[in-house]
Amino acid sequence: MARLRFNVVEEAFKKKAVEVKTPTERPSEYFGKYVFNKEKMFKYLPLKTYNKLCDAIENGTRLELSVADEIAQGMKKWAEQFGVTHITHWFQPLTEGTAEKHDAFIEHDFKGGMIEEFSGKSLIQQEPDASSFPSGGIRSTFEARGYSAWDPASPVFVIGDTLMIPTVFISYTGEALDYKAPLKKALAAVDKAATAVCKYFDENVTKVTANLGWEQEYFLVDEGLYSARPDLLLTGRTLAGHDSAKNQQMEDHYFGAIPERVAEFMKDLEIQALELGIPCKTRHNEVAPNQFELAPIYEECNLAVDHNMLIMSLMRKIARKHGFRCLLHEKPFAGINGSGKHANWSLSTNTGVVLHALGKTPEDNLRFLTFAVETLMAVYKHNGLLKASIMSATNQHRLGANEAPPAIISSFLGKQISSVFDKIENSTTEELIAIKGAEALSLDIPQIPDLKIDNTDRNRTSPFAFTGNRFEFRAVGSQANCAEAMTVLNTAVAEALTNFKSRVDELIAAGSDKVSAIIKVLREDIKTCKPIRFEGNGYSDEWKAEAAKRGLDCETSCPVIFDRYLDPESIKMFEDMKVMTELELKARNEIKWDTFTKKIQIEARTFGDMAMNQIIPVAAKYQSTLIDNVSKVASTFTKEEADELNADNMSIIRQISAHTRFIIENVEAMIEARKVANKIESEREKAVQYHDTVQPYLDSIRYHADKLELIVEDELWVLPKYRELLFIR
Repeated sequence: MARLRFNVVEEAFKKKAVEVKTPTERPSEYFGKYVFNKEKMFKYLPLKTYNKLCDAIENGTRLELSVADEIAQGMKKWAEQFGVTHITHWFQPLTEGTAEKHDAFIEHDFKGGMIEEFSGKSLIQQEPDASSFPSGGIRSTFEARGYSAWDPASPVFVIGDTLMIPTVFISYTGEALDYKAPLKKALAAVDKAATAVCKYFDENVTKVTANLGWEQEYFLVDEGLYSARPDLLLTGRTLAGHDSAKNQQMEDHYFGAIPERVAEFMKDLEIQALELGIPCKTRHNEVAPNQFELAPIYEECNLAVDHNMLIMSLMRKIARKHGFRCLLHEKPFAGINGSGKHANWSLSTNTGVVLHALGKTPEDNLRFLTFAVETLMAVYKHNGLLKASIMSATNQHRLGANEAPPAIISSFLGKQISSVFDKIENSTTEELIAIKGAEALSLDIPQIPDLKIDNTDRNRTSPFAFTGNRFEFRAVGSQANCAEAMTVLNTAVAEALTNFKSRVDELIAAGSDKVSAIIKVLREDIKTCKPIRFEGNGYSDEWKAEAAKRGLDCETSCPVIFDRYLDPESIKMFEDMKVMTELELKARNEIKWDTFTKKIQIEARTFGDMAMNQIIPVAAKYQSTLIDNVSKVASTFTKEEADELNADNMSIIRQISAHTRFIIENVEAMIEARKVANKIESEREKAVQYHDTVQPYLDSIRYHADKLELIVEDELWVLPKYRELLFIR
């Protein structure tokens, strides 16, 4: 035991960078190598079939089975050059990852042999066991049938010997059992609503696309150190661990030089991601030690979500090849930055206009204001629901701590845009508003050119900030499937735009001209959604009080926050926009509450085992050593001398006793609290009970465990410490 931690640390520090074989081509030449994109479609499909598939991708038309057969044959022919022998429907069940069942290209030839075959039916549909995935009560154990159905809008790709087919996953009775199906419905809803509003400004607009650019934050930890921490292995975060003397307080890690081993990992990751068509753009050190970020170029929202799920899988796999473990937990280490997945969202038209970008004319800016204001209306009306869409047992630790946005949804616009909103609100005329774009800033420094200054600053405490031509939803958790947040956001915006158009059309029908009608409705909405706008420090206590006055959702209990999905206005929105039914929403909440309970249950059991089997025995052993020393001093010196010499040791012995007594008593109390909670039948009430009565023990026990870490002799402490976990050698 004495040398266990040190041996693990020494081995971890001996790790060398793995040599990554760099392709001889430029990235643009191997980008999408393993993706059946339009270039491959055109090459391997008959022209008529290619056109029908493109029509399905771009316009949502349905494909006939005969066409699907031709597509499957083309896919198979393309994939066989990579040694592909299997296919799988790759889908996103209501868990924290993806799912796949591999089937070989093999069928009977009815002559005693086998043939390699891939049919259109196999491409379009598979039948996973729906009862084995979370369904929230939609499917009973004995009702096993469920279907995965091909999503042509997300290209098929190859990993290893398998052709991966992105799909939705639905129950036998038609309810969505995944994240993709509701997202696609939400994207269709916002397309329909936004296109209708765009007609006010340009009749040529026939389609509006939601775009997403995610920023994936993550930690890397040496695999040996990770394996020596039961809490990291089982929960993804450290349940104990005192602050390192040095962590992020020097602010020297952010954008610093990337360690060699990490750079090799990043390089390997980027090459494989680019080959799979993921347009990786940015990599850098994040604020906390051992924390990093990867960000791609913007993509259509559905495809971006698929790519984010794929990149997380790649990160985990490639990290192990380089002697790391990739931590995607939102708060793996206490006292330093957690990890998020900033979701940069915007709408754009088929005519090439970004609807959240400023224009060059007053008319363009009126269009910008329309979509900016109605986005804020959506965020204001459903701020509690948006918070529920990003809340989880893991993300709750991050929100409001170490630069993460607070658990109160507000929006930052910047001074210039806010002043325009205020001018419209207080104006009595229908004049168009001129908004300045980026302006030049002269630095008056030799050899340094003038800079273009954006029309808005940034606010790192804002959960939903306007950043120039998009909104950045900064509260999404690092390991979350961002489809959930995007489903809620796009549905809410679709509802707001639908309501906006209805009111404008009423005014026009009553005799108002179009511009006057639009500005009148915008003025009303700017006044209505004003409470969601906040330019200040989201961490301050003053803001919490002010937010409550404004009527914003200030709830902090994770399982209670989930209630927002079942508010009447939430159910109405999802059903009116044809995204999810009340049954589907109730089922998903059952899964959320059950998942929360299980997460806290696993943490409590893990920490209880660590406390009783690792922390307490080590503390007792060190205490025994001190007691033995006190005894020897007492037998060697006079009582007066011994009392003086033993004073410090006796103080430490008493401290150890106090800390260990507290830990033992509270581990037992935590077990009893779990037993009480486990008897509750309602998933919601059980989750609330775990939050209120079990989870608090984790923090109180940790305090005393961390105090023991400071007291106990370093060589005895078996758990790798923060100073070892957080600094890659």
